[in-house]
Amino acid sequence: MFQLSKWKTIPILLTVFLGVMFSMPNFLSEDLRAKIPSYLPSSPMVLGLDLQGGSHIVLEVDSKKFKEDLLKQLIGDIRHVMRNTAKVRYSGLGKKSADSVGVTIKNAADVEKTLTPLRALTRDNSAGGGLGNAMGFGGGQAADLYNMEVEGQKIVFTLSTPGLNKKIGLAIEHILKILGDRINALGTTEPAIQRQGVDRILVQVPGLQDPKRLKDLLGKTAKLNFQLQCDSQPTAAGQTPPLECEAVALEGETKKFKDFQLQRATCDSLPANADKDVVANCKALPTEPEPMRTMWVKNTRSAIVGGEHLVDAQPGFDSRNGEPIVNFRFNTTGGLLFGELTRKNVGRQFAIILDKEVVSAPVIQTAILGGSGQISGSFTVSGAKDLAIVLRSGALPAELTIVEERTVGPSLGKDSVQAGLLASVIGLIAILVFMTISYGLFGLFANLALLANLALLVGILSALGATLTLPGIAGIVLTMGMAVDSNVLVFERIREEIAAKRGPLNAIEIGFQKALATILDANITTFIAAVVLFGLGSGPVKGFAVTLGLGILTTVFTAFTFTRLVVAIWVAKKRPKSVPL
Repeated sequence: MFQLSKWKTIPILLTVFLGVMFSMPNFLSEDLRAKIPSYLPSSPMVLGLDLQGGSHIVLEVDSKKFKEDLLKQLIGDIRHVMRNTAKVRYSGLGKKSADSVGVTIKNAADVEKTLTPLRALTRDNSAGGGLGNAMGFGGGQAADLYNMEVEGQKIVFTLSTPGLNKKIGLAIEHILKILGDRINALGTTEPAIQRQGVDRILVQVPGLQDPKRLKDLLGKTAKLNFQLQCDSQPTAAGQTPPLECEAVALEGETKKFKDFQLQRATCDSLPANADKDVVANCKALPTEPEPMRTMWVKNTRSAIVGGEHLVDAQPGFDSRNGEPIVNFRFNTTGGLLFGELTRKNVGRQFAIILDKEVVSAPVIQTAILGGSGQISGSFTVSGAKDLAIVLRSGALPAELTIVEERTVGPSLGKDSVQAGLLASVIGLIAILVFMTISYGLFGLFANLALLANLALLVGILSALGATLTLPGIAGIVLTMGMAVDSNVLVFERIREEIAAKRGPLNAIEIGFQKALATILDANITTFIAAVVLFGLGSGPVKGFAVTLGLGILTTVFTAFTFTRLVVAIWVAKKRPKSVPL
């Protein structure tokens, strides 16, 4: 007998009811959605960049600067090996080309004992220590980052292409996480951040109409450090920093001298074999927001306190004048270093430097021993918030350049929504009319199942928080056609059974049973295609694949549960003597 028991009927109706409840907010105004009780679904589908407008940016890793940083780090590692590990004399340490670094061992007998520690530098042991950690990211297996060639007493390291590409890949993985933290902290909905090719990153932020703010947020490398200012400061634009003497340990003996290339005669006891890496003790940095104005800070080899010591940064307001500031907090090591810095330099100014630009230059009034402080300057409220975001998320392991940017205005997005809705409505009406004309009463049953199918699909997308794009709308329209396709197969099978002189109830039951295999075959193959599109595609292609895949699932459900239920109810009420097809 063609009928469904109550334990099957109730779950089917409950599923459709939930689909209607979750899809309903999409068809209500914002004011009406605000009035929905908290215990009921009130979130509509998230609209993509092409439907609500927003910012689209493609970033590229600055490969040239990335290589320069790697080679600079390598030079430091070689120097450490020569001075501290092998303890040999050397000369000519420096870049030989854009991709190579060379060094010459002065004594031929010392070459052999330097080879083992130097070969260790060719490996990128990203799981721990060494160059990998120094660059700020890890993961993966050791790889040859450099090729080392030994020619007598001369040793040359050259960057390997596979090693460099892997290093950039690891950097991009780390960058994706940092950019995700920065953008999510803005409170935007469903941003898309994904890798493109070898060294590019695509960022799409729907609803954000301020591309400059997004560029500033993404473009900051966020390398923060704290340095003491030089005692003398420039009085005119472009003035050269003073050549001060600094104490440098050279071959176990501390000497005072200047950069001998610039002004050798002004310092006493200048060693004859002065290390050529020694430079003047001050360097000029631009100030923010006045980049034409420079400030001289102590040119030490490393920051006194760095951004790696930060554990938190939050925007706030200065209690004295109400101006926006950024409150920061150090870890234990950073707190001790910062406390020592401020204790020894009370009354002096120190510079807070972000990406080689002085953002604040406060005077140390008293020792700060609590491991926390504040950055003040000419900040806006959003500027202080964004600075806190980039500091919290950490420094990028590589500099990024913007190679493509565009903004989709809200009016263009609104036009896209209207065009998509118009196409959907026209398609829906055409299908409803066609099914009614072709199959009469059973066509109305199919139409009811189609509406339930759409309610389920939109409800699932809303519940999952999926992003709806124009290709996604295309997937929904395609789903409508596929949904009635399943009913067409069932109805045509019923017609065949009636033509074979079967009774109406028997024909309906056999029609649903025998059409099942055909419908499953057709939908499974389409579902496989949707899975492949989702796995291999990106951006809009994935949006299409999601709606298509979910549409297939809801179609199979409505074709063999809801449509069957509606027909079973009709059969139970009418006890038909014939099938009105």
